[in-house]
Amino acid sequence: MSQQSVAAGNVSSRAKAMRMMNFSRPEYQIKDIKVYTDTMTVYSLAGYVIYPFGEWSSVEQYITDNQLSWYRDIGYKNYFDSMEVSVNRMRRYDDSYIDLYYSIWTKKVELLGGYITDKDVQLVNGLHVGMSKDDVFKVFFKKYPKSYTADVAVLKVVSGAGEVAEIYTFRGQKLRHIKIETS
Repeated sequence: MSQQSVAAGNVSSRAKAMRMMNFSRPEYQIKDIKVYTDTMTVYSLAGYVIYPFGEWSSVEQYITDNQLSWYRDIGYKNYFDSMEVSVNRMRRYDDSYIDLYYSIWTKKVELLGGYITDKDVQLVNGLHVGMSKDDVFKVFFKKYPKSYTADVAVLKVVSGAGEVAEIYTFRGQKLRHIKIETS
């Protein structure tokens, strides 16, 4: 492949990304979009990205309010390479999990990571495993050309400072799993 055709492909991806910006929902405060091969990365300033399961003042409140049965494991993990925090790993029957800890600085339950394959686990914005690709994109965009998302197998929504990323992976036209990574 010549350098010109590679450059043309990059321009095309960037043009798609810039056009998608025009269709973004204002509540997600989307500031940039990048498209590379089968992955669309969306950079958002919305608080939702940092708290996809909602804002809670205790792990017990989250367990009680979401009405799902969780298995709870408690352990410790390194945080900012200088201290350890008590981490609650909330697991579901299919081994979906989220790692949470209570922050003394924010006075909220903070998310360290997660992997969701259970259809019963729903994010605050209504997203859950098993949804159609079209319905997932409709959460973030008012409308968009379907051809722009046809080749997208991974939608990655990243917080403005890059500290939290939600990774939505599709198999065909269905949401297969949701992964949450934090720095």
